[in-house]
Amino acid sequence: MTGTTRPLLTVSDLDVHYRVSRRESFHAVSGVGFEVAAGELVSIVGESGSGKSTTAHAILGLLGERAEVTGGSIRFDGTELTGLRDKRWRSVRGARIGFVPQDPTVSLNPTRRIGDQIAQSITLHSGRIPKEAVRHRVVELLGKVGIDRPEFRARQYPHQLSGGMKQRALIANALANEPELIVADEPTSALDVTIQKQILDHVDELRRELGVAILLITHDIGVAGDRSDRIVVLESGRVVEAGTPDRVLTDPAEPYTRRLLSAVPDVSGGRLVVNTAASRPPEPDSPGSAAHSRAILVASDVQKIFRDSGSGGEVHAVHDVSIAVPRGGTLGVVGESGSGKSSLARIVTRLTDPDDGTVEFDGRDVTGLRGRELRDFRRHVQMVYQNPYASLDPRFTIERTLAEPLRAFGIGNRASRRGRVSELLDLVGLPTSFADRLPTEMSGGQRQRVAIARALATKPALVVLDEAVSALDVSVQAQILDLLVRVQAELGVSYMFISHDLAVIRQVSDDIVVMRRGRVVEAGTADRVYATPAVDYTRALLAAVPGTRHPRKVIS
Repeated sequence: MTGTTRPLLTVSDLDVHYRVSRRESFHAVSGVGFEVAAGELVSIVGESGSGKSTTAHAILGLLGERAEVTGGSIRFDGTELTGLRDKRWRSVRGARIGFVPQDPTVSLNPTRRIGDQIAQSITLHSGRIPKEAVRHRVVELLGKVGIDRPEFRARQYPHQLSGGMKQRALIANALANEPELIVADEPTSALDVTIQKQILDHVDELRRELGVAILLITHDIGVAGDRSDRIVVLESGRVVEAGTPDRVLTDPAEPYTRRLLSAVPDVSGGRLVVNTAASRPPEPDSPGSAAHSRAILVASDVQKIFRDSGSGGEVHAVHDVSIAVPRGGTLGVVGESGSGKSSLARIVTRLTDPDDGTVEFDGRDVTGLRGRELRDFRRHVQMVYQNPYASLDPRFTIERTLAEPLRAFGIGNRASRRGRVSELLDLVGLPTSFADRLPTEMSGGQRQRVAIARALATKPALVVLDEAVSALDVSVQAQILDLLVRVQAELGVSYMFISHDLAVIRQVSDDIVVMRRGRVVEAGTADRVYATPAVDYTRALLAAVPGTRHPRKVIS
């Protein structure tokens, strides 16, 4: 504890109970306890389902109808929060305890201007204030969290801001009434490493300037280690370990903590490999050369320009980009949000036509394919998207989801498709009994395995993975990366792997392309790019990767 003799927030023996139905319930949090001092940053880390967000919502009085605090105490500045009525909460939540939720797309009202939403937070807790004073405060807050042209941004709607700007706006909203504590629930999990670093740097500055305490909920142990005064590790709703970053990261006492640390990808490591004794023999040209003669896909000088009908301006989403995906290997494409990665993915999969340039697949120009030929091409090139919650139809059983591409391309009959579904489930490490489940009955990691299985259903030669693990906890992420590497070794499938996470890219890529503002600024083998980056931008991306302030103990 730092900065005070009495903790600002004290959570003691907290129990939270969820009612699933009249007869079924479970304890999401059991006996959780920790303290946060004024000006201190405490991180709660753990896997999905460990109780992190439930603990945060209990502190904020936002548990919902199916959950209740059944034991323990939450004291804020000496006041007991459990059992507070709604009217009393208004004087605490938003006024003295701010909240930064995870997803700004969901948390911001798309129909209201950014400035109006922050102004509402001010007037809700401060009573009658002159409009000019409120407007001045909104602009001041937006500037304080690092948003450029705050007066202009205040008049914009959420869809007109980047992901990083929207997250900053949520932080500004949390600061609106100068709270003593901010609870931040995964505030940077969906952001690029450079934007994440900028936002966390601003949080550190605000702590120093304003003395505000931060309770950070995160699954990213690297972020927790770099930014925290203390770390609390949760497993299955219980605290299994707590201490300073130096102690927890370099000498973890619990097997669960060691397992979390071992799952964190490391830019200093190499590519993941599998025991290939039982796998297919290697190609004559090993993955990594990316020579065009051995590439499964080559894009040459492709361009994509988007035109703004309102302003009449143009945005070069992809500008003279050339790439080659090694046959049987992986091309990693890395860059910040807006760098053109996803636009490039849509071009090579022929979901979007390029304005210029060519795309060759397996030696054939596919740029102008239409109709049946384009449909046949898509059988051989498949995609895996970022969000398994959105990419699977919630009405379809897993069997129907996996059989659908087979049916769509006229592959096999009902019996053979059922057999292929079983093969696919086995390939991605899921029991065949999952065939009868709906997506809502599965975890995020299980859903992403289904999404990968669906992409492999038609036996494609190339799979494009667009941020396919960025929404997953580190332990689940590690399982999916291991799965992808194993499947590649067994089937010889090629990958184009898109990510903003350089540590993840390092684990699966043979070759790397670094994009910025629609252009390729660096390209080469993964070993070369990570060991000796040639441009300042790549060096800046590597420097922004969290987890460098407290080197982790090597765990065997």
